Parts: sequence; structure tokens; C-alpha cells
Amino acid sequence: MAKDKKILLVEDDSFLREIIFKRLAKEGFVVTEAEDGEKALLAVDKEKFDLILLDILLPSINGFEVLQKIRSLEDENAKKVPVIMLSNLGEETDIKKAMEFGANNYLVKAHFTTEEIIEKIREELGE
Repeated sequence: MAKDKKILLVEDDSFLREIIFKRLAKEGFVVTEAEDGEKALLAVDKEKFDLILLDILLPSINGFEVLQKIRSLEDENAKKVPVIMLSNLGEETDIKKAMEFGANNYLVKAHFTTEEIIEKIREELGE
């Protein structure tokens, strides 16, 4: 099912990014990596993704701003792409803010294994 599904992984922690990248690739997803908000927006501008995994605390542009920019794009496909926020910020206000900005789901890194992240991705992709 995961074959050919393109995921944009936006994470500034290279160790965590590598772990998630390997796990997604093992599942058959086609993964593009971005280590900051600017690179994420450039990637969204160039490619069509089936899902975006988005960290909040990023260098340059934070995940909330990236999400807002994606949701305000002219491109309907990009605007509607499912976005799962993946952050260490677990406060109710952060989760609420992300959902108000158009996130489809919100995972607190410390509470989820890579296996559970894969499950959430499959749910969002309707698999």
C-alpha cells in the first residue's frame, strides 16, 4: 500500500530524522527530507506529497508558520495534503494551535514509537 506514497519529513534533529527516514523507507514510502522550514516550503513548491510529517521547533521558519503557508497556497493539492505535526511540544495550547492552523494530527515525539507513527500515517492515507 505504501508504495509510491510520497512523504515529506521535516525534522531538524538529524538523528531522529534518520531513524524516521529509515523506518518510512523500509515501509516502502518515498521520503523527501527537509531539516528546516524554508527547505520544507521549497520541497512543497517543487513536489506533490501524499503526507507531511512536520516538526514545530525548526530553524528559520517554525512548523506553525510552515503549516500556515502550506494551507494558504494556491495549489489545491498542496493546500489539502495531510499534515501530521510531530513535536516535543505537548502543551494543550500547542496542539490546539496546530489543529486550528490545519494540522490533521498531532503526535508528541516522546509518546510515540516509529511503529505508531507509521500507523498514524496509514490512518491519514486511508490505508
